[in-house]
Amino acid sequence: MQENRTLLLIDGFNLLSRGYFATAYGKTEDQLYKSSNGVYTNALRVFFQKMFSLVRTKEITHLAVAWDVKREESSRRQKYDFYKATRGELPAPLIMQYEVLREILEKAGVKQLSVPSYEADDVIGTISTLWSANEFGSCYIYSNDRDLFQLLNERTTQIIAGRAGETHYTIDQFRRDYGIDSAQWVDVKALLGDASDNIPGCPGIGEKTALPLIQHYATLEGVYEQLEELDPKFNRCKKKLHAGRESAFISKELAQIICDIEEFSAWTHEELMYEPNHDLLKAELEKLELNIRTS
Repeated sequence: MQENRTLLLIDGFNLLSRGYFATAYGKTEDQLYKSSNGVYTNALRVFFQKMFSLVRTKEITHLAVAWDVKREESSRRQKYDFYKATRGELPAPLIMQYEVLREILEKAGVKQLSVPSYEADDVIGTISTLWSANEFGSCYIYSNDRDLFQLLNERTTQIIAGRAGETHYTIDQFRRDYGIDSAQWVDVKALLGDASDNIPGCPGIGEKTALPLIQHYATLEGVYEQLEELDPKFNRCKKKLHAGRESAFISKELAQIICDIEEFSAWTHEELMYEPNHDLLKAELEKLELNIRTS
């Protein structure tokens, strides 16, 4: 047991894109911050400021930035072509900064993780699960993606950015808020769906019904096992549950974070030690005309 170790897992595109859109709001592309070499930097500034701040304040010893594969290359999209099909094209300045960021992190020795056919959530799920199982210490996930609530446990906390500041969302807080365990969150999502990912859920089942159903029957499977003997308070949704059965189970499959990616089966925590080349980082940031404290 090594309690002095602290892991930070950053949902890379979640942080980068939020930084981009927060600082690009109401601006045209030519109004965004650029270096004198013409490299857009508005999202890069947010990303690096946040990463270095978290490393300092949380005394991070291990770190990885998780990235998605291209949308059409994910196993979920390959099986269900409607998955994330409603998402539009990304702005060119954001794509440029993504490419620059990945190059800088690679040069500086900051660990980046991406596995063919898997999404960043799956990478984060697998690594955080391994970290917790081996009792290495605390794990922080930095992301605003509520799907990651599935991963909360006594060692894993999600840091969520909001207008009033950041929330350190723990498993205890989750249980108080929802009255279920984190592993049951996927069952709620299966019924609710997720418009941002184009996950349909069970049509007609909303928040006021989905959570109470899982609180009462524990899982999606439990709901359907008892469908003909539902508690009378759920009678109004029986027809909707019948009609949406296939959709609900497909939605659970899509929302379920994969926590056993085979590529990490021989993984060791030493691979994620945070030992960047600070001189190189400073030099790269100076090239971009970003004055950011790196340590």
